[in-house]
Amino acid sequence: MLTEQNNLRKLVLILLASTILSIQSWSQKISNTKYVDPTIGNVSPLLNPNRPVVHLPNQMVRMFPLRYDHLDLQITGFPLLALNIITPQTIFSVKPSLGEISDTSWNSRLNYDQDFEITKPWYYSTLITDDNIRTEYTAGERTGIYRFTFPKGVKKNLLLSHCYANGLYDFDKANEIYGTEFVIDAIHQQKGTAYAYGVFTGSPKSGKSSGEKDWGKYSVGTWGGAKPGKMDGEKAWIAYPETDTSVVEFRYAISFISREQAKKNFEELNGISFDALKEKGRLAWVKVMDQIKVEGGTEAQRRTFYTSLYRCYARMTDITEDGKYFSGYDKIIHNDTRPFYVDDYSWGNYLAFHPLYIILNPAREADMLQSYVRMYEQSGWLPDYPKHFGDREGMFGFNSAIMILDAYRKGVRNFDVNKAFEGMLKSADQATMLPSRNGPKGALEDFYNEKGYYPALHPGEKETDPTVLGKQGQKRSAVAITLGHSYDAWALSEMAKELGNQDIYTRFAPKGQNYKNLWNKETAFFLPKDSKGNWIEIDPKFPEGSSGEYYNENSGWIYLWNVQHDVEGLIGLMGGEKNFVHKLDQLFLERLDMGKVAFYNKFPDQTGMIGNFGMGNQVSFFIPYLYNYTGSPWKTQKMTRLLLDTWFKDDIFGVPGDEDGGSMSAFVVFSAMGFYPLKPGVPMYTITSPLFTKVTIDLPNGKTFTLVATNSSRTNKYIQSATLNGKILSTPWFSHTDLINGGKLVLEMGEKPGKIWNKQ
Repeated sequence: MLTEQNNLRKLVLILLASTILSIQSWSQKISNTKYVDPTIGNVSPLLNPNRPVVHLPNQMVRMFPLRYDHLDLQITGFPLLALNIITPQTIFSVKPSLGEISDTSWNSRLNYDQDFEITKPWYYSTLITDDNIRTEYTAGERTGIYRFTFPKGVKKNLLLSHCYANGLYDFDKANEIYGTEFVIDAIHQQKGTAYAYGVFTGSPKSGKSSGEKDWGKYSVGTWGGAKPGKMDGEKAWIAYPETDTSVVEFRYAISFISREQAKKNFEELNGISFDALKEKGRLAWVKVMDQIKVEGGTEAQRRTFYTSLYRCYARMTDITEDGKYFSGYDKIIHNDTRPFYVDDYSWGNYLAFHPLYIILNPAREADMLQSYVRMYEQSGWLPDYPKHFGDREGMFGFNSAIMILDAYRKGVRNFDVNKAFEGMLKSADQATMLPSRNGPKGALEDFYNEKGYYPALHPGEKETDPTVLGKQGQKRSAVAITLGHSYDAWALSEMAKELGNQDIYTRFAPKGQNYKNLWNKETAFFLPKDSKGNWIEIDPKFPEGSSGEYYNENSGWIYLWNVQHDVEGLIGLMGGEKNFVHKLDQLFLERLDMGKVAFYNKFPDQTGMIGNFGMGNQVSFFIPYLYNYTGSPWKTQKMTRLLLDTWFKDDIFGVPGDEDGGSMSAFVVFSAMGFYPLKPGVPMYTITSPLFTKVTIDLPNGKTFTLVATNSSRTNKYIQSATLNGKILSTPWFSHTDLINGGKLVLEMGEKPGKIWNKQ
């Protein structure tokens, strides 16, 4: 009887295990994670490439191999965490080696073969070809595990180094190590300290300071900067004899609080194997990738779409540790019941990145905005580019104001709205408007507040303003600033109206029209004026000086449209809809009239060109949707399809510019689905031609928004008719309320431009 019971138990366990494996196999087969390829866009046309980042969605630890780009044939090392995924900026590094160690071992680079790489959002693997070492990695929230598989019967080592000068490693026990990284980024004014705690598998013997370079006697040690009698140094090594196991793991945790907290964070790895952590990561990505389901389209389009969605989860990142966080904004450790998020680019991410989070995860968006509020409380300013160790002063404009208004109007209210509004008002009243600055205003801002435009210098005129002169390479970007701050003032006035503050609304609403002060009727461009109110005659297509003299990163052709908050007013300036459409057409038709080498020397950010339109820079993203304000919405449908098909391929060259960690990817996600938040701050979406026949978004409130594009194909890209929840849709717009209530938008597609919405 006992034998039968045991056999029955065994049978049940076998069936259970088989069922679990079947479920895992089934989920892996049907999950949209199969379309994600982190190597897409890993070679850039001019600027920074995308990185094959391994991480959990919005979590602290992010890793990618240290190399220039996908075509770099050698890897410098493997970091423990990436502070920035663009430039890049990393902390701590580890790499394997064979044989005897010398003081030059850390300088070697590792040869690898891209064909042997495996890259998933939750897992990375590569083969170090010269030494036949398999390197694998998977990430936790504040932890990570490296697994190295060496050839059998060889002396093998792990070498740890730092990404900044003067870092330290020290051993607690033979297989436990602490690391301290002193981050000093003078260019971006970032300074802070990070800590690591790691454990190595195997049983290395105790060592001592390797200042004596007795590499063979000890199996662990440090080298460089070692103090007499201390087991610390700038570099560390762990050596295993030929007889030891061929598989070695390095398990670690990171902290921005202390080395003790790093060890506490390591508890995340207690009792979990490499493969279990890898599976946990995969399931985390299944959850977010499967929130949006698409049908139809091509395999390549699905790969581009889901890879773009994956890139939208690389930031912001939660740096809360055990209910507390270190703030780079007041250099204090804070206790908080809510997560604290860092790493954002508000200048580009207000466009589509944050609006996407409002749809997919409004609770997380609220936490992100509350993090902005915390930063304001701690530093005195709303940040531009909030990073781990403080604000990285970025581009011009206070675009966090637009983000806050947009979220509030879309029902995201779980953050300190009044304190956020206080920060918005302080920026508008007291902060400098200059690019790459965040601090008190100067004489130029006083001029702007009095005259309604930012004063510019004539070509060749020397700068005299001390605030501009105070930073090397600083330019006034006078036209770009005037246009950008018109949008900011509009957002502030609209937020004041929402909160019932009539005085602030009355004061700032007129400032939202300041863009008109630089409209030059004769040329039909926005042009600079000097402090006396005289026009400065420049060619808006190729202005003299750098791209930052009058515009910023782009020409006057791009900034011509930079009035998102008042497109109707811009149409009026141009003399009506007919002239507006003609000028918009001309943007895409206007030839460069300059050799590409000369053009990119002047405008390196303006990549992904069609005419004088540049898909590779944030200022351009909304422009193709402007046709929806006219009787030619079919041109929006044509242009967004052309842009997606041309500039977003599913290969290593598949991104047309500096992606900036989410801003451009969010454009792809929205445009491929068939709608876009053209005017953040207004809870509406405008419609274009979807890449797919069906898009389903599972909303956090339990409802579902569905978009159906009947007969959609490469040629059937024009909308013939549209219904929303069974009723005829009379405009190419629908509201955020329509979306979150679980609406159904049905588009009938055809080969010829439809007369729907054409005002014919």
